[in-house]
Amino acid sequence: MGEQNVKLLNDEETSQAFMRALLVEVHALERMLEMGLVETGVRRIGAEQEMFLIDKANKPALKALDILDIIDDERFTHELGLFNLEANLSPHRLGADCLSKMEKEVQEIYEKARRSAARFDCDIALVGILPTLTKNNLGLDSMVPTPRYHALNDAICRMRGKDFEFTINGIDQLSVKHDNVMLEACNTSFQVHFQVSPEKFARNYNIAQVVTAPLLAAAVNSPVLLGKRLWHETRIAVFEYSIDTRSNLQQERGLMPRVHFGDRWIEESVTEIFKEDIARFRTVLTTDTEDDPLGMLDQGITPSLNALRLHNGTVYRWNRPCYGVKDNVPHLRIENRVIPSGPTVLDEIANAAFFFGMMTGMIEQDMDVRKLLTFADVKSNFLAAARDGIRAQMNWFNDTHLPAKQLVLEQLLPLAREGLEESGIDRDDIDRYLGVLRDRVTHRRTGARWALESLESMHGHGTADQRLRCVVSSLVEQQATGTPISEWRLADFRPEQDWRDSYQTIGQFMTQDLFTVRHDDIVDFAATIMDWRHVRHVPVEDDDGHLIGLISHRCLLKLFAHGRVGREQEVTVGEIMNTEPRTVEPDTPTVEAIRIMRSERLACLPVTRENKLVGIVTEHDFIKLASRLLEDQLSSED
Repeated sequence: MGEQNVKLLNDEETSQAFMRALLVEVHALERMLEMGLVETGVRRIGAEQEMFLIDKANKPALKALDILDIIDDERFTHELGLFNLEANLSPHRLGADCLSKMEKEVQEIYEKARRSAARFDCDIALVGILPTLTKNNLGLDSMVPTPRYHALNDAICRMRGKDFEFTINGIDQLSVKHDNVMLEACNTSFQVHFQVSPEKFARNYNIAQVVTAPLLAAAVNSPVLLGKRLWHETRIAVFEYSIDTRSNLQQERGLMPRVHFGDRWIEESVTEIFKEDIARFRTVLTTDTEDDPLGMLDQGITPSLNALRLHNGTVYRWNRPCYGVKDNVPHLRIENRVIPSGPTVLDEIANAAFFFGMMTGMIEQDMDVRKLLTFADVKSNFLAAARDGIRAQMNWFNDTHLPAKQLVLEQLLPLAREGLEESGIDRDDIDRYLGVLRDRVTHRRTGARWALESLESMHGHGTADQRLRCVVSSLVEQQATGTPISEWRLADFRPEQDWRDSYQTIGQFMTQDLFTVRHDDIVDFAATIMDWRHVRHVPVEDDDGHLIGLISHRCLLKLFAHGRVGREQEVTVGEIMNTEPRTVEPDTPTVEAIRIMRSERLACLPVTRENKLVGIVTEHDFIKLASRLLEDQLSSED
């Protein structure tokens, strides 16, 4: 998304011109490949570091542009969200101390970002999805105000023609309806680049597809989205949904989303991927293009292929082919996009070393992985790794089926070691980085498992918002030490923290685990629920989740007072419920909700979004809130 000199394809003439340029550039690339002009015999590596900005409450901080104004480092840039930063690392030839150089640079970038963020009372969090993100953080006011991002948002929303809607099932279930592409900003990654020779691209790309699942299984670090515990690497699911431009009909026809893993092996050339993506996915943006890339080749000038690179940048394969030019020499890279940000810089480099090692190990063995696995098995492995992490089951060579942990420890770590040794990587670095990954896998202590176990250990303490803030607080604290995730202690609940930020809006502490009734249920059922669950109010909703009424203990008392109990015909909920209960929305300020309850003498407030019930707050919740704030005040005075 880095190129900013873009605009929407607003008219037919512009669209046709861009498509002509795109087709010519594919032809130019084919000619470069035929003429042997694309660099070969050189392996380089690189990476991109994405990160979250957080405030003192461990929540997203919209300070990206402020920080970029003062950071004075061309490696840094913005991403889609104002709470994200990205840094582009220097490329290195694969060999010798390239991995330790990469670690040193990432550590430098991390520390520089932290120092700059501290000037705005912010900090940096390296994690695939920030646990404290809420839907309120995902409006267009949180988007970096550049032409490209707004153009991309407008184009994708126009192509889709409706809101983004999806459900992800994990430990919890998350159902989302959203009206822009900012869901993509939920994700941060440590993207690694691996330069390959053009004549071996297809075979190397297929290897990258095979090793991606075990890599992901060992690296997962994104288990919580919008407060829900979902996949171990929820980035995979949410990114595929967040910019899905397909209509219902296209989905029924099986058209792939713009974010995808692929559905077949590559047979001959990188151009197979570019051609397929041009054929499958509509162009959404345009940019300045070269007038005659074929003529440039005749003059010995390497074309930039701006149209091809732009279109490729709007199709998000998890292993994405990349074309680049350095010193007038073109090259091809495989960009692996599955590794999440964090948990530490050391863990990230360990993940990268594992990927580079597996790649070179299989390349040196001259493997044709198409003969050893079906593509369906490779894709199944990828999805299993995203859902279950290191506990996933893997389909592997020679029709074997085994746990990811066993596969990594017994087969792939030795393979990665061989590959790194063949590449001339320093022995101490091989031991250091593969040792970090081995310990993580042995103890099954991925970033995802650490977060989930931390939340489980705090169960019953405070609100969900407070527990998530504790996770982020501990994450940032332990991350800064550089200690790998395999050695982290679980996050604990910290009563000494300032909890006022956890009670700013109703949505932060409302009760969401609700028991409801229907209008045609008998009153005895509603009364029994109140008795069983020790509650004084029961919402009434229809089959679509719309709030249509409220039953309270006062309704029941009135029923008894009027002598309607004991009649032959049962009284229904609809006969006695309050049909117009006062409601608030999740982002209603807590102070405003208290004012409403006091002025209207209410004991509870149902919480709705688009007239659908999402929670409830009662006077008891505010008593607990007052008690918490009083305890905090007394503690601070002591």
